[in-house]
Amino acid sequence: MHAKTRTFHLAIAGMLIAIGIVIPMFSPVKIVIEPASFTLASHVPVFIAMFISPMMAAAVALGTTLGFLLGGFPLTVVLRALTHVIFATVGAYYLQKHNCAPIHSIRSSLPFSFAIGVLHAVCEVLIVLPFYISGAMPQANYDKGFFISIFVLVGIGSVIHSMVDLSISIWLYKPISIVYNRLEAN
Repeated sequence: MHAKTRTFHLAIAGMLIAIGIVIPMFSPVKIVIEPASFTLASHVPVFIAMFISPMMAAAVALGTTLGFLLGGFPLTVVLRALTHVIFATVGAYYLQKHNCAPIHSIRSSLPFSFAIGVLHAVCEVLIVLPFYISGAMPQANYDKGFFISIFVLVGIGSVIHSMVDLSISIWLYKPISIVYNRLEAN
């Protein structure tokens, strides 16, 4: 990779990380029902990075985790954000191997979106389980019950949240990709 290309990718990753830090800190659309949290568009920078490359996806996922930490979210939410490295990297490798076929339209991306959403949810459920089992969560989580707290709020909630944010990302990436491809070519 040429130095100019590396610098360009570094700049893009930096911008996506900055956006990913700002979204959870200042979004007016955020719902926290411990152990789950839903911040509209919080995954968008990670998904856009995923459309570009596996390395950028991993870097942006790590950087956006910082946004949740700085945003004062509970430790479970920050650690859940850290798991985005897994689904973002796996998704980016899949898209790279298949020439980004699923991101041409929201409708054609539904199977990919669901698969990534399930991987996303499984990772997040695995993070929350030890906190729940050890009794380290607020009492309200136990009042809701194991199934509701872990599988409905974190599991199903993560799949839906992931799919919504991926749809937003596809919608945003279409015009962004035109500019990105022109800039990368120069």
